[in-house]
Amino acid sequence: MVKSVKKLYTYWFLVPAAVIFIIFFLLPTVMSFFFSLTRWDLTTWTFIGLENFQSFFQTYSLNIGLLNTMIYAVLTSGLKVVLGLLLGLFLCSKIKSKNFLRSVVFFPTLLSTIAVGMTFSSLMNPTHGLIDSALSLFGIAGPDWLGTPSLALYSVILVDVWKGVGVATVIYIAGITAIPGEYNEAFAIDGGNKWQKFIYITLPLVRPAMNTVIILSFIGGMRTFDLVWTMTQGGPGFASDLVASVIYKQYTAGYYGLSSAGNVILLIMISVLAFPLYTYLNRNEVDY
Repeated sequence: MVKSVKKLYTYWFLVPAAVIFIIFFLLPTVMSFFFSLTRWDLTTWTFIGLENFQSFFQTYSLNIGLLNTMIYAVLTSGLKVVLGLLLGLFLCSKIKSKNFLRSVVFFPTLLSTIAVGMTFSSLMNPTHGLIDSALSLFGIAGPDWLGTPSLALYSVILVDVWKGVGVATVIYIAGITAIPGEYNEAFAIDGGNKWQKFIYITLPLVRPAMNTVIILSFIGGMRTFDLVWTMTQGGPGFASDLVASVIYKQYTAGYYGLSSAGNVILLIMISVLAFPLYTYLNRNEVDY
């Protein structure tokens, strides 16, 4: 009897978290699925089945948004994985001011995404932006970073990587410092060089950290909205539109059912891609 009371007592500590999860995640998700099948105006609704999904896939900007979202997710996650690893290795080496440099690398992560977007929009301005002004000092005519359809998306990607690579670096630093020193000592005794140490010791044992960076940055890239909207609002035209910005445009236009269908599509899209990727990446992790 006493054990059952104690067990019931411990479950009560889960109630606040469960209530928050139900109210802010589970309930909105269920409501999104329901309203994606309706035409509604925030007060009344009419059930229309899969019509919203058909309309959403027939939207011209969605076709561009789907491709741009995949490009954005793959490039941002790929660059963060590579640059984060290089920075992590550098910041774990025997250098002076190591802690200060770690703070510098992580600092952009602390900044507001909206502030970063507004700042880089100004820096990339083709007439009075600091970047093109600096290039002109070397006789280079800088492009219109955010106004050229072929450059706009990639300009936002570079800003995203600049802001987010600090998180990847910290995760790599944690993974590298967790490698037991005995491995490095044994490898040094065997006469291995730095490159061989990286290939045969560091890279396999830092795999869990790398997998974490890949998953987090890929999902983050798939659902990005604020940075793109602040810098380009999906423009010029639909050149930098992502699925999330297409959903927002439909919502602001008053197509609430259509935007709900877009949210469901984005959720399914992330789930279909992220879960198999997570399973594949964690299949061959090295334990130590």
